[in-house]
Amino acid sequence: METSHTPAARYRLPAGGDRVWRAGRLEPMPIRTLPEPPPAIHLLGPTVFLVALGVGMGESYMWPRLVLVFGPEIRWLFLIGVTLQAVVMLEMARYTMATGESIFTGAARVFKPIMWFFFIVAILVYIWPGHLSAGAAAFEEITGIPWVVTACVALVLVGVLFSLARVIYNLLENVLAILIGLLVVGTAVIASFVGSWDDLVSTVTGMFAFGYVPSGIMTEVWFPIVVGSIAFAGPSGMQQMWYTLHLRDSGAGMGAYIPKLRGLRHAGEEEQMPNRGFMFDTSDANELRKWKGWRRWVTFDALLLFWGITMLVTISFTVLAQSAVRANPDIRGLIESGEREAALSAMSDAFSFAGGSVLGAIFLGFIALIGLNATLGLFDSFSRGQADMTYFFVKGARRVKMSHLYAGFLWGLITFGILILLFGPVDGPGSVLDILAFLSTFAMGCYCVVLLLVNNRMLPRAIRPKWYSNLIIGFGAVFYLGMLFYSLIRFGVVVG
Repeated sequence: METSHTPAARYRLPAGGDRVWRAGRLEPMPIRTLPEPPPAIHLLGPTVFLVALGVGMGESYMWPRLVLVFGPEIRWLFLIGVTLQAVVMLEMARYTMATGESIFTGAARVFKPIMWFFFIVAILVYIWPGHLSAGAAAFEEITGIPWVVTACVALVLVGVLFSLARVIYNLLENVLAILIGLLVVGTAVIASFVGSWDDLVSTVTGMFAFGYVPSGIMTEVWFPIVVGSIAFAGPSGMQQMWYTLHLRDSGAGMGAYIPKLRGLRHAGEEEQMPNRGFMFDTSDANELRKWKGWRRWVTFDALLLFWGITMLVTISFTVLAQSAVRANPDIRGLIESGEREAALSAMSDAFSFAGGSVLGAIFLGFIALIGLNATLGLFDSFSRGQADMTYFFVKGARRVKMSHLYAGFLWGLITFGILILLFGPVDGPGSVLDILAFLSTFAMGCYCVVLLLVNNRMLPRAIRPKWYSNLIIGFGAVFYLGMLFYSLIRFGVVVG
């Protein structure tokens, strides 16, 4: 097997006789046979988690708000953001499918402090129940039940659901597939009622208005909001990194050799987790054939299921935003004056204008559904990621089952969320969402750098990314970090 450094040292027989792949300073990966890939065209898979996380408050709240103020031409920035995320998804999948390890372990193979950086960032960013709060606020508009009460009850129900599941991945894949299906079809149908062909045409053509920079966008008020919105174009923050854990649990590539994570009630059924991942023989032509099949499988996920569904939903919400201006001509002024929830209220008014109060309530129901989707995905992903890093890299943690660590982080997150909702320094769902967005752009710029290091240093040469993939990921690092630091230096604000 050819490598870029010292082939004989990196891929050789240890004392025991089994062939291994040496990557970084962690334990070498034994060579195993790569499983046969499934058909490239499929309906369900680990991408449903990224869709659930990606089709969130960015698509339904932050970008419609920008369209209401600056027009649909601003959506060219969304196109760049979500396309970049699709490439990131493919490169995240590369390492995990080749090794069965998460990207966090890959980062630790490069330099352990890098992994601990993301462990800390996850706590700082994702302990805030922002998506659920925004969804609960929409539910309050429908029922009159205070959003804090709804959010607290939902947090407990999420914890109970995950704790009772036998295999958490299987449960989530099925539940999220149903919820995403309702959301995609429902928003498209409703948008067709309240929008017009002109709205649809301007929405689509606005994605290609490259270079359009409206007056007022380069200000202290709006530039940080644009930065945060680009970060929320698709899955934001560390959600792409967590995707590698769901990909592993789905049995993709060498993930087939890693046991699945179980719920707390079924923790006793959990198999022993291996200390490291595995590698396949990249000098074997048949193994490379299977590898290409796995890459076609995940590319279908990235281009059609992730990019396509995310784009379809945000087109629907942009059409709704434009129809909202007709229903409430004052909406732009309200948003510019600082009314954060005005965009959602205006789109609900547009629904009501087209089909009565019932239709307006249906729209708010979709917002509540988005909050639930994102919460299910985020709470599982956060707990899964923290448990994974703790299990493999905290001394003595392997005496505890991975399922127990997962449950500990999950219920800790739920407890903190309830305390923040009841007693925390927040003035409503919008401010909680702003806290959630604060470090997302920074994390995304950093994980682009980590991807370049992991995929180009820890993998055999035959399965490393092509030069153009590296170029796009490098652009992502400059794009996210550049906007972040410009906003910080120029305006003294990170995101809004």
